[in-house]
Amino acid sequence: MAEDKSQAKIKFFTRESDESLHVLDTPLFAPVSLKRYGLSEIVNHLLGLEKPIPFDFLVDGELLRTSLQEYLTKKGLSTETILNVEYTRAVLPPSYLNSFDNDDWVSALDVGGNKIVSGSYDGIVRTWNLSGKVEKQYSGHSGAVRAVKYVSNTRMVSGGNDRTLRLWKTKNDDVKNLDEFEDVENAHTLAILEGHKAPVVSIDVRGEKILSASYDNTIGIWSTNYKEMTAVDPVSDLGEKLSTASKKRRKLALKDGSIRRRAPLSLLESHKAPVEQAIFDSNDSTVGYSVSQDHMIKTWDLVTSRCVDTKTTSYSLLSIVEMPARRLLACGSSARHIILHDPRMDSSSKIIQKQLIGHNNFVVSLDTCPENEYMLCSGSHDGTVRVWDVRSDAPLYTITREDKSVQKGINDKVFAVKWAKDVGIISGGQDKKLQFNKGDNLFKK
Repeated sequence: MAEDKSQAKIKFFTRESDESLHVLDTPLFAPVSLKRYGLSEIVNHLLGLEKPIPFDFLVDGELLRTSLQEYLTKKGLSTETILNVEYTRAVLPPSYLNSFDNDDWVSALDVGGNKIVSGSYDGIVRTWNLSGKVEKQYSGHSGAVRAVKYVSNTRMVSGGNDRTLRLWKTKNDDVKNLDEFEDVENAHTLAILEGHKAPVVSIDVRGEKILSASYDNTIGIWSTNYKEMTAVDPVSDLGEKLSTASKKRRKLALKDGSIRRRAPLSLLESHKAPVEQAIFDSNDSTVGYSVSQDHMIKTWDLVTSRCVDTKTTSYSLLSIVEMPARRLLACGSSARHIILHDPRMDSSSKIIQKQLIGHNNFVVSLDTCPENEYMLCSGSHDGTVRVWDVRSDAPLYTITREDKSVQKGINDKVFAVKWAKDVGIISGGQDKKLQFNKGDNLFKK
């Protein structure tokens, strides 16, 4: 009948644990013109909720972002098909909370407990409280700090354009081993980690091991315990042909000779271009992944220091994050999109399982939602942070920079994003600000 052709047959269901959100899955007819808002009205009516709840809808595991008619047409389905539609609490737009002013470009971020640590192009590592007060500053790097990571609540590690990593002590009030602070002037520096020959742009920590990615095409493996690494003589390589900057660093090393200097446990070599990021596998600390400007995703056996798998794309890869519950790697690219890759697939398989498209420039930073296995956020040189659900190939929301005094397109690159429980999405960039955005139920599944 003509009337039936304008309707779709739907069977609603949910995986929500809240029993009050469950309805009978008896099929019903709904106008094919309906989108999320109209479907939300139906479900709220069926549930008999006094206060309406916004819902998202999934059809065959894919987030519905169009009308039912458009979905049916896209999939080549008729209105006679029964659609099994899952409803789940909607993710609300992340609202702007606050911004903290920094002295220079913000290039790295991490969160530990109720503290935020940032790395900046002025070479300083800073820890902030949630009120925006800088509690401590850590000086020592002679170039921009490109990576920071908490090791524990009393330790942290940073890396930068001066080609070194630094292990820092973050608290002095509970020191048990006083020889850690034998050099009062540099009391916070536990050790300088040397071995890379170009900027260190990424750090990951798992247990007692550190991974670093460098523009010298290598990945470094280090220990969080300086006693496990070989000491480095600061003048041992003066026979090399050194640049003026390198000679200056060596002179500083001699001057600060009391600071421990350590060599890597291993340097991993296989990439043919600068390595942008290296991470540990979340379930197996003996496995690592890396992405590079050579277009490759590599899997590493960190015990034998061997590359055990290589996947090649058509573009430079600039960032990577693991989504362990989905068994996926998300990789940001110079082609402006994010690719989703299953590292378990063999080399003959098609590498790209899905592309997330929406950014207008390089995707240089990624982080996952702490409480929703399907969601991640991305920072880009287009000046935005985008929030994604991997069940949809378009972004859920776009976060822009809130500094209205900055002309659009100028000084607005985002360099770093971090998604932390109870804090929200923190982003930093060329506008010299740490920006905070959070949705009321952004972490709900």
